[in-house]
Amino acid sequence: MFPSPDGLWSIGELAEHAGVTVKAVRFYSDRGLLPEAARSAGGHRRYGPEALDRLRLIRSLRTLDLPVPEVGRVLDGDDVREDALEDAVAGKLKELGSQLAALRWREAALRLIQDCTPEERADRLRLVGAVTVPPSTAALARFWKNWLPPRLPARLTSVLIEHSVPQPPAEPTPAQVLAFARLHAFVSGPCPGTGRGQPAVHRSDTGYRPAVLYDGLREAHELASAEMRAQRPPRPGGALDCFVAAYARSRGTQDTAAFRRLLGEQLAADPRIDHYWQLVAELVSPASGPPEPTLGATHEWLRAALDAQVARTAA
Repeated sequence: MFPSPDGLWSIGELAEHAGVTVKAVRFYSDRGLLPEAARSAGGHRRYGPEALDRLRLIRSLRTLDLPVPEVGRVLDGDDVREDALEDAVAGKLKELGSQLAALRWREAALRLIQDCTPEERADRLRLVGAVTVPPSTAALARFWKNWLPPRLPARLTSVLIEHSVPQPPAEPTPAQVLAFARLHAFVSGPCPGTGRGQPAVHRSDTGYRPAVLYDGLREAHELASAEMRAQRPPRPGGALDCFVAAYARSRGTQDTAAFRRLLGEQLAADPRIDHYWQLVAELVSPASGPPEPTLGATHEWLRAALDAQVARTAA
């Protein structure tokens, strides 16, 4: 089909050539996305040949599910605004990523319900139903804000929460969905990290400086993680020395044999949240191979190394 003698198409001719409806052409024209070249004597819309390329571009952008206002931002006169197109595509990819994550989570949750006994089903439905889709870690972050000592520097609190709050896997297994749901239920219940349930280093009357302690413990846990990934048993060395030094510095004292004995006794008496770390390990560990060390696991490795050293010294 060629334009009429005046080089212009009617709205019907343009629609037919582009393979769209007249209603669609009128819709895009009314919103300023498809400029008219002229109007006929009877007031009918007329379009130049360039409108066909423009209409095809609009259709391509709409096929990508970009909203009409977004299409308008991408199209700038006769040109395409590359920066606006990149932003629109990035935004759509982020949106689709969230939708895909939600679908994968729902699929794993459905398999979790499908593959359990009738006796387990009610409890699993209750656990899974309490978790948003895609899952949010906000409840876990709130738990740690309550558990950690008050008045820690914001930077340090942020780092500690980042290392303590696991991110839900992008492609979860049913077992990981169950672990996260149980983790969410655990942190959403009464928080054990309040009042007398706090570890001694969290209380202001014990002489510890928690900010100094937690800043120093980060390095100790990194060293212990390396030991655990190498599948080494708890033992004296740089990781344990760094661990004890962090506690000693936070009290303004020296790392001595007596201090190590005292520290071992104190850590043995501290409240524990083993269930939290067990669930985290289930959530983040790979399907095969050694489990990924969590902060809870590295803490236990360091405690065991300290206890073993103190026991040998006393023997």
